[in-house]
Amino acid sequence: MSSFDKALGIFDLFREGSISVHVEDVVQLLESSRATAYRYLGSLCDAGLLSPTSRGTYVLGPRVIELDRLMRISDPLLTVGRQVMQETSARLGLNMLLSSYYRDSIMCVDIAWPDPAIPPNYERGRPMSLFRGAMAKVILAHLSPYQLRNVALHHADAIREAGLGADWPSFRAEMSALAREGSCITNAELMQGSLGVSAPVFDPDRKILGSITFAIPEARFATFDPAYLRAQIVEAAQRITDLIAEEAGMPFPPPPDEPVPASSASTV
Repeated sequence: MSSFDKALGIFDLFREGSISVHVEDVVQLLESSRATAYRYLGSLCDAGLLSPTSRGTYVLGPRVIELDRLMRISDPLLTVGRQVMQETSARLGLNMLLSSYYRDSIMCVDIAWPDPAIPPNYERGRPMSLFRGAMAKVILAHLSPYQLRNVALHHADAIREAGLGADWPSFRAEMSALAREGSCITNAELMQGSLGVSAPVFDPDRKILGSITFAIPEARFATFDPAYLRAQIVEAAQRITDLIAEEAGMPFPPPPDEPVPASSASTV
């Protein structure tokens, strides 16, 4: 690992329930001396990414807050996606999530949550499973073949446990079928009593950026035609995709294959 990689690796020590790190944690992570650990920590503090507190303990620094603000006002997925999501959520009265692909997980980017029947357990910055829930599966299905192969190599057990395939050929076939459908519905995979309805969002080069999702109580889902919900979420995702391309000044290319019509797509 380069020095740069080692410094960035320190941020892996921060997680929910662990908002500070001690110099000894860094020594163990880097397998280095205390002097080396302090040097890395000092560099991150100089950049504003960490702040010292007391007795060799460090917390996230003010630069992280500044960077998050810049993302909130300039990231196309968030700025465009939030606008479409809030309009759609207000019109239908449905809870919605905007998500992106992040390392080996799905990251919640933003939510619109008018229906209190589902607790608002999702929030910006919360990582979620890559293999469970409609918002994750619809992103997974649109990864590049190289990315998908790497996922299969490193997460074979999790893929089997999620029922997405016992081996690489079956996993690839499952993802190809889901990609052709153009949307995904899952039932109680992340929360009992709720269903997710998701569609993918792309960048102007047709690379997957994330997904947009309805989170619907089971009782309320029964009052909708699933084909209608699929059509609504696909329309919202397409609007976000088109607006992102428009902001970038690039035409969005048509998909290589027409998706299965919403009325005939199967429930995943």
